[in-house]
Amino acid sequence: MSSFVLIVGEGVLADRVSEELSAHYLVIRRSNFEEGVPKNTDLALCLDDGWEPSVHQKAEEVFRKTGTPWLRGFVSFGEGVVGPLVRPGEAGCSQCADIRRLMCGHDRTEMWDVQQRLVVAGRMGSDPWASSTGLLQMAYLIGVEVQNLLQGDQAYSEGKVYLIDLKTLKSSLHSFLPNPLCPVCGRLPDDSQILARISLQPSPKISSSIFRCRPLDEMKKVILKDYLDNRTGLLNSKMYDLVPPFADASVNLPMLEGDEGTAGRTHSYAESVLTAILEGLERNCGLEPRGKRTVIHDSFRNLENQALNPLKVGVHAKEQYAQPGFPFKSFDPDCPINWVWGYSLLEECPILVPERLAYYSVGCGSQGYIYETSNGCALGGSLEEAIFYGIMEVVERDSFLMTWYAKLNLPRLDPFTADDQELELMVERMRAVAGYDLYLYNSTMEHGIPSIWAMAKNRKEKGLNLICAAGAHLDPVRAVKSAVHELAGMMLNLDEKFEANQEEYERMLYDSSLVRQMDDHGMLYGLPQAEERLSFLFDNNGPMRTFKEEFKWKSNHSDLTDDLQDILQVFRQLNLDVIIVDQTAPETIRNGLYCVKVLIPGMLPMTFGHHLTRLTGLERVLRVPMELRYTNKPLTPEQLNPHPHPFP
Repeated sequence: MSSFVLIVGEGVLADRVSEELSAHYLVIRRSNFEEGVPKNTDLALCLDDGWEPSVHQKAEEVFRKTGTPWLRGFVSFGEGVVGPLVRPGEAGCSQCADIRRLMCGHDRTEMWDVQQRLVVAGRMGSDPWASSTGLLQMAYLIGVEVQNLLQGDQAYSEGKVYLIDLKTLKSSLHSFLPNPLCPVCGRLPDDSQILARISLQPSPKISSSIFRCRPLDEMKKVILKDYLDNRTGLLNSKMYDLVPPFADASVNLPMLEGDEGTAGRTHSYAESVLTAILEGLERNCGLEPRGKRTVIHDSFRNLENQALNPLKVGVHAKEQYAQPGFPFKSFDPDCPINWVWGYSLLEECPILVPERLAYYSVGCGSQGYIYETSNGCALGGSLEEAIFYGIMEVVERDSFLMTWYAKLNLPRLDPFTADDQELELMVERMRAVAGYDLYLYNSTMEHGIPSIWAMAKNRKEKGLNLICAAGAHLDPVRAVKSAVHELAGMMLNLDEKFEANQEEYERMLYDSSLVRQMDDHGMLYGLPQAEERLSFLFDNNGPMRTFKEEFKWKSNHSDLTDDLQDILQVFRQLNLDVIIVDQTAPETIRNGLYCVKVLIPGMLPMTFGHHLTRLTGLERVLRVPMELRYTNKPLTPEQLNPHPHPFP
């Protein structure tokens, strides 16, 4: 028995496809959806010689009601688009494909505006590049897809779209991920206490010395296939940086506001691309809730019995809020804001967290009382792994800022006492290729988690004089290697920018209010004149210390969760809570990748822009230096370092 194919649309493409299919199937033609969908329709096609987004939205509505699978073909600005195959009730619709395709374009803002106008105003008419030859090529592709579908074979357009250059007839097939925020097929659950609960499960390590639970090679194929595509990918481009002394690669996360680059730095360009992709996924998860729908909008006053007090994680000072043009308002406990559910590992219960703290770049408006970065966000092959590395990042940034604000005279480390040949070669390569000497300092705080302040000092006459970075890990050698890779990523390739804008950075040296952007912090301390601000480290005239003398934390576990429990036990003794917000999105969980935001109230959050420093409410910065015997008594706020920090 022949299959029934419904074709909705008018024009050359619809005519060509109708002629092709009529020889094999029962074809029903409709110019629009007013006559409804005939019963027993096996497949619907929505075809147009131009681009009419409103018709595709209508098709989603109509075919979801009838349960009819459908496929579209249309022409947009000289390009033919075929697909995706949409199966009602399943994630991954035409609107998901459109947002991925539009976001990957360099003209995404303009194209988004065009699409929104067309939804209201209707079609553009036949595209000028919709030639007879080009439409014939599209008709052929559509015919093959219909045949595959109705014969029960694999459809190439399932989760994919064909893009046909109508000038050259070159065709390419591009996969896309369903958009969890899609108004048509997105099915996010409401955020709730139940979803926030965390029960730590075993997470076996790859080996006792590798603090990961899944090998990168194991995930290589799926990472590249699912996330990186130049036309429809969540990430749309990659780039190798051949200038730094190690393998540096970056990928691009396209957003309406602009491009966001994420970097991977290892000893292999292939591996660096993979780590950059994982970093991009982490960034995407942290921008806004993508796995759960925020449902609580209320004041802290009404929720304080079950909510985190925002003042405990540090806010801006009254003087900052009072500055003309300051982009944030002081926290008002009576003002309703958005809240999401997190989980307190100290109290072992769900806790409400301001959405502003749980995510970043979610917009200011009336909810904007602080500047929050990606501090504490981490991606892992298990929830436990993500939590572990989220904690490490919070500790790394905290130890760096504690050192800076309290001007701690840290013990200097001899990198060659780490008994690690790879590290020795890294240090030598950094010196020989980039011309920088490495200075390492033990910045471990009261919790004992090995932390490193790393500094590269230029031996050349040109370029950045100093570059600073940090690392934290239960294995101090891994902390050092991480910091060295961060340092290396800034070597040599920033020299030209530094030389071109040196006068601007010199003005920042005398006017800290000019330090406004992330890059300003690192570039400022590229000035030789700024070196004196780090004299509290350089003036340590004692002998360099060995790794064995300085680091006491021992980890021999084969399961990462056991390491995590050790950390939590220390934090409980110090009354430091660890609050987890699960940021995992459908795009990552499909491949067993989890993302979290870790908040540790009391620890110093990293901020960029000197005017956005957050220290109010964080008395730990005054107390811990005395506990570690760097000072004889607690510091006063007036004694804290007044200069912009050098974290790049």
